[in-house]
Amino acid sequence: MRLHLDVLGWLHVIWGAFGVLSGLALAVLAAGAASAFADPVGASASGHAVVWAFVVVGSVFGLCGLAMIVAGRGLLRRSSAARAFTLVLAIANLLAVPFGTALGTYAFWALLNDDARREFGRPPRTPADGRALERT
Repeated sequence: MRLHLDVLGWLHVIWGAFGVLSGLALAVLAAGAASAFADPVGASASGHAVVWAFVVVGSVFGLCGLAMIVAGRGLLRRSSAARAFTLVLAIANLLAVPFGTALGTYAFWALLNDDARREFGRPPRTPADGRALERT
């Protein structure tokens, strides 16, 4: 299970780096669009809307990328808070088809089993003998 947790951590770091780079690329694109629309003759409301769209989407990509990097580094350190944070991010990742969906599914598979719970210092859901807990 340690291998899966390490792979999951590095995949989050890499996916986060792509998010940060995408955010930076959109920031450069926003700066270029802003300079193109800076001419008073060609200035229009739609041009400014495009610039703000680039800024907002780039900021979202950058912040989400940073969150993924933080979660990945926390998984590599076996932080229990990072496990919970990664599970929250996995829900959002399911919407990012195709890689995010695969990463979210892998995160659920890797983090929601008893071996991973033990690795992060949490008690297993089932006893050591493998029998299911009886509910009364």
